[in-house]
Amino acid sequence: MGRGELTDAAWERIAPLLPGVDGRGRPWRDHRQVINGVLWRLRTGAPWRDLPERFGPWQTVYERFARWEADGTWARLLEEVQVRDDSIGAVEWTVSVDSTINRAHQHAAGARKKGAPAGDELEDPARTSAGQALGRSRGGLTTKVHLACDGRGLPLAVLVTPGNVNDSTAFDAVLHAVRVPRAGVGRPRLRPDAVIADKAYSSRAIRQMLRRRGIRAVIPERADQKANRVRRGRAGGRPPAFDRDLYKARNVVERCFNRLKQFRAIATRFDKLATRYLAGLHLAALILWLREPGQDHLSDRS
Repeated sequence: MGRGELTDAAWERIAPLLPGVDGRGRPWRDHRQVINGVLWRLRTGAPWRDLPERFGPWQTVYERFARWEADGTWARLLEEVQVRDDSIGAVEWTVSVDSTINRAHQHAAGARKKGAPAGDELEDPARTSAGQALGRSRGGLTTKVHLACDGRGLPLAVLVTPGNVNDSTAFDAVLHAVRVPRAGVGRPRLRPDAVIADKAYSSRAIRQMLRRRGIRAVIPERADQKANRVRRGRAGGRPPAFDRDLYKARNVVERCFNRLKQFRAIATRFDKLATRYLAGLHLAALILWLREPGQDHLSDRS
């Protein structure tokens, strides 16, 4: 067992959730070996072609990673661990929202604008059109990762946009991506008790949306908004409610970003397709959930 690979406990937990063999065609290479290969690449940020031989052919590992991205397997694994923790009341529903900008390597540019070449069954033309969550800035190409995490700092929802997208414009999509199904019957949990966010999310539209959904907003008011309200006098209305003590808990989302960026293929984007990069984020988020105290699912966490 190498550093960062799945332990027996982790494998026993996720093995039943993986696609099975239907008995037709050539047998699949061992799922555990392939997942460990994906984790190695995610942790090191190395090219797929440099994958060590102990994980099998690099083409097999990459194609399995791409196939499970396309059918939603990585996202489904993350959802399963969230369901399990929520069923025992471990999820803390004071949700923090923020974003971070990650540099895109030059290899991330150049995705095909039109359909896939003949014979490539993994590439969906609808997903390889323009708009691969790459934005241009003075420093080059960037991708912005939008994150909602629970009170323990564990990812509940993650989205990617071009790096030049304003945080507030993605807030609604991030919050609506928070969805944890029930372990038994019942509707999925969609509504946090409170949402903590910084001044970038201070807008009337966001506060009204949270109020309509019955979610407590813990968002500080920007200085220009405060000055404009004071200037208008009574017409400016009352200042929005703000819990300073609860706002101190916002640091959990910053710590979550720090943990995600321990995976070098997350801290720097190498994937040409946004869906591939997002699949890596789902897998990294899954590992964070499995690393919770009392769940020894990974060898040598450092």
